[in-house]
Amino acid sequence: MDLTTTRQHGVDVVTVNADRIDAAVAIQFKDRMREALSGAKDRLVMDLHRVTFIDSSGLGAIVAAMKLMPPGAKLELAGLTPAVDKVFRMTRMDSIFAIHADAEAATTGPA
Repeated sequence: MDLTTTRQHGVDVVTVNADRIDAAVAIQFKDRMREALSGAKDRLVMDLHRVTFIDSSGLGAIVAAMKLMPPGAKLELAGLTPAVDKVFRMTRMDSIFAIHADAEAATTGPA
């Protein structure tokens, strides 16, 4: 699982460079996210614009990543493709995560 971390407008952005987050890669995804979160401050944006499929294991891995955040810090999501957005809405995870249109909107808009 390839993740890229950049800093945009003072906010860390982790881009998921894969088209799927599913059972086959969920454990590896969690391990990479643990590494990416090691320097997390008050908020981190996960850019999912390349992800076209997510299953319950992938959703669970993202929730696990949220739980790894330091106390008081927020994990926000950006760039959800229509299929991934549908999964977040169907499971009501859109009420748990702040979801932004893209990483630019997430890093320039209000926290």
